[in-house]
Amino acid sequence: MSIVPHYDFEKRKVTTLRLKEMKKLGIKIACLTAYDATIAKIFDEAGIDLMLVGDSLGNIVQGHETTLSVTLQDTIYHTKAVVNGTERALIVADMPFMSYQVSANEAFTNAGKIMKETGCNAVKLEGCRNVTEAISRMTEAGIPVMGHLGLTPQSINQYGSYRARGTNSEEANQIYNDALSLQEAGAFAIVLEKIPAELGKRITDSLSVPTIGIGAGPHCDGQILVYTDMLGITIDFNPRFVRRYSNLNEIMKKAVGHYSDDIRNSKFPNEKESY
Repeated sequence: MSIVPHYDFEKRKVTTLRLKEMKKLGIKIACLTAYDATIAKIFDEAGIDLMLVGDSLGNIVQGHETTLSVTLQDTIYHTKAVVNGTERALIVADMPFMSYQVSANEAFTNAGKIMKETGCNAVKLEGCRNVTEAISRMTEAGIPVMGHLGLTPQSINQYGSYRARGTNSEEANQIYNDALSLQEAGAFAIVLEKIPAELGKRITDSLSVPTIGIGAGPHCDGQILVYTDMLGITIDFNPRFVRRYSNLNEIMKKAVGHYSDDIRNSKFPNEKESY
């Protein structure tokens, strides 16, 4: 479907309503992770529609093997920074492990704390059956919630691997039904991670809210990647769903090496770069 001429989607502030409009019009939603103001400003000016302050910051920023060690305060700190660097994009904060699983009351309180202290536009949480009550309470109170189904990294110790989900009919039907339940509970969008493309299409076609895919095929309403993977900063993570649009790892190494050589050879700073 062609873009409606009067829909100035590249300039308008992105809201949860805008995302639903984009789905209806067939305009794909471009999403990336972000963890600081400098990167957020670049992505915002480049036209990214949605930035997720993912708990992947545990891997990318903190150097951990999993996302499980990320705290609520970590999320608040990095989300504040991303909000400060953004004007147009919708900012979603990942609720960290054990900040919403204990009870609906605790999830509600922590989501409110994130929203109030950061100024973000929404929160995201993983799973379905254990979170629908919390999602309903949040949305009724004015806290937009994004769901997350398929591969759910916070459940790595339960599943024991990062394998694709929904590859058999029983699991596929469960994910499909969970997507319907999340929509019914009030989720404004749902991330679908590492599921078969056909299942991604089935869910996307059945929902009125947008789906955001990561390894879920081309039929989702939008796509998201961890930005360090997309830009080729991290090069030791090579799942099928990652496309690298640059090789910043190599570019940065060369630039830093050149800088180091200039310092050691007394080429930097020169007279023009001195006071």
